[in-house]
Amino acid sequence: MNLEEFKKFREKMNERILEEGTLNTKRFFNLDGNVYKNGALDEKTKELMGLVASMVLRCDDCITYHMIRCAQLGVSDEEFFETFDVALIVGGSIVIPHLRRAVKLLEDIREMQKNGKDVSI
Repeated sequence: MNLEEFKKFREKMNERILEEGTLNTKRFFNLDGNVYKNGALDEKTKELMGLVASMVLRCDDCITYHMIRCAQLGVSDEEFFETFDVALIVGGSIVIPHLRRAVKLLEDIREMQKNGKDVSI
């Protein structure tokens, strides 16, 4: 799934879930959205932490989401690769396939940015 397909699918399904979901589901989505806002830790740091957790937990959709958010927040390639190092140390070699996909995704994000395309979620 490319970035545009990911964004469209995510938006469509989130809308459907929030229309039909229970109060608990809606509360969880609200909490998930709010926990990454600036606080004692800034938004960028929190998104990088989310990226590490997503890589260690091997959730490709989560990795994609956090990579997009990090790119929106100005994370440099060097910062991405140091973050990938943390994920590798914490998660071990099982993270490597997800690292490969994350690096390809970073290439796609940078290409979109170079071409002036919106990468926002």
